[in-house]
Amino acid sequence: MMLVMDCDLSKRLVPDEFWELVAPLLPSFAARPQGGGTAPCDERAVFTAVVYVLTSGCAWRHLPPTFGTSPATAHRRFTLWTEAGLWSRLHGAVLEELGASGEADWTSAIVDAAAVRAKRGDRRLGGKGHRRGQGKKLAELTT
Repeated sequence: MMLVMDCDLSKRLVPDEFWELVAPLLPSFAARPQGGGTAPCDERAVFTAVVYVLTSGCAWRHLPPTFGTSPATAHRRFTLWTEAGLWSRLHGAVLEELGASGEADWTSAIVDAAAVRAKRGDRRLGGKGHRRGQGKKLAELTT
């Protein structure tokens, strides 16, 4: 019974349709020419374990063994995928897929960005950034 629940959890975290989108974006790992190293692992199991950690807030070291991969492998792949730019490519692919199927509503958007460069300091304080114990108090400047 526990195995069925874990399978259901895996399918909820990474449904087949999502995996079809993810799989081509994953970087391939070539075998080392000298041999040795770790055995290849099931990429979907590792990806599902990473999604579990990212969505649940679980610590890597507490990753349940039912995912079929070690916490070290999941964390190592997460790091490699991050360095390879997987997450931004996946985000773009999901947006493209939603847009193509008409499921994305592009009538509004939220943008979070800095539009104005921060000043280095108030020139009334001598052009220096305000630091504790330096410059004049703001009350003195306004009077």
